[in-house]
Amino acid sequence: MEDIKFILDATKEEMDNAILHLEKQFVNIRAGKASPSMLGGVMVDYYGSQTPLQQVSNVNTPDGRTITVQPWEKNMLQEIEKAIMVANLGFNPMNNGESIIINVPVLTEERRQDLAKQAKSEAEDAKVGIRNHRKEALHELKKLDISEDLMGNAEIDIQELTDKYNNKVEDLFAVKEKEIMTV
Repeated sequence: MEDIKFILDATKEEMDNAILHLEKQFVNIRAGKASPSMLGGVMVDYYGSQTPLQQVSNVNTPDGRTITVQPWEKNMLQEIEKAIMVANLGFNPMNNGESIIINVPVLTEERRQDLAKQAKSEAEDAKVGIRNHRKEALHELKKLDISEDLMGNAEIDIQELTDKYNNKVEDLFAVKEKEIMTV
């Protein structure tokens, strides 16, 4: 019985991680409103080492269409500007000598549809991950020396867990898709 509980707990934890990963991926899909997290994946060459943008500057959103990047060291302006361009986020950073200003363009209908497809793809990847965790759990169950009744109940529990997490993915996707498609 303890082995079954251990497998269920481990599977739940793995599925939780799949949901957390999906949420992080969704944050990176911009829905038209400026957010510091849009630059979350930007890495800057800081004296020879790749460093996250947030560790070399202050990133703010003064309004819903603008992101400002204020480096802590003025000599980092060009490096930060280059890093934003290299990140290929579709932004055109402007350097005013003091900070970098990014105007977040309004999304076209076509771009919104592309972003919705990207979000759908991330959701599908999360579901695949959840199914893989189910498969691993079922494989671990088969290694146990337990009665058919216990095995059947454990398989039902694992399937219920899988369904619950797949529904969470669907709910998260529905919210993100609405956010993307809302003008």
